[in-house]
Amino acid sequence: MPRKKLMAANWKMYKTPDQTRQFFRDFLPLVANHDRDEIVICPPYVDLLSALESAKGSNVAVGAQSVHWEKEGAYTGEISAGMLQDLGCTHAIIGHSERRQYFGESDDTVNLRLKAALEAGLTPIVCVGEVLEEREAGLTEDVLRRQCTRAFHKVSTKKAGKLVVAYEPVWAIGTGKTATPELASEAHSLIRGEAARTFGQEFADNLRILYGGSVKPENAKALMAEQEIDGALVGGASLDPKSFAAIVKY
Repeated sequence: MPRKKLMAANWKMYKTPDQTRQFFRDFLPLVANHDRDEIVICPPYVDLLSALESAKGSNVAVGAQSVHWEKEGAYTGEISAGMLQDLGCTHAIIGHSERRQYFGESDDTVNLRLKAALEAGLTPIVCVGEVLEEREAGLTEDVLRRQCTRAFHKVSTKKAGKLVVAYEPVWAIGTGKTATPELASEAHSLIRGEAARTFGQEFADNLRILYGGSVKPENAKALMAEQEIDGALVGGASLDPKSFAAIVKY
């Protein structure tokens, strides 16, 4: 069975609750009846409620941009899987390169967050990818292997069912540089291989691996045509309803 593509929007630190409602008013009619792909929008925490209310009864799911590994506690500024679930969120991005770069996320905290998300029944979108220096030094494979091995550490195949991985070459995020479809596809097969090693071949064959890094309406079709690419994690181009709808419809 072909894997159903997942088109995910990561809004980063953009949009107020009002702007979120406006986005959904414009976006939903553009993707109404679109069921070929799964669609999820991950706005900032303060917009989650507006997004969920706006998306009610539609074919668009709502997710968070991170999730903490404890159920509750003295963790100022963090949000737990249970809180997200209670709101009605179904997805959570984990270990985005900006979280790693600016907020001290490590492969180990990614692993903890992943376990908590799976435990709560959320669909985790785990981000992996190399920075420019690593790509130029020929370390891409090593970096991806390490990130996957540590992210998947002690996650059982039984519990990993909803896992989604996003490959984001950090040098292609917001830079306008996109990995060529072939380059992305190579990285995706490597990640699939790591998943097979941890969870078995059957699991790996069904695992959805998204591509993230300057995805735009102009390049979405070529990227999505690659057999190894199972959807996209879209940043800047997901902030405009027309642009994101064009990507979803590639």
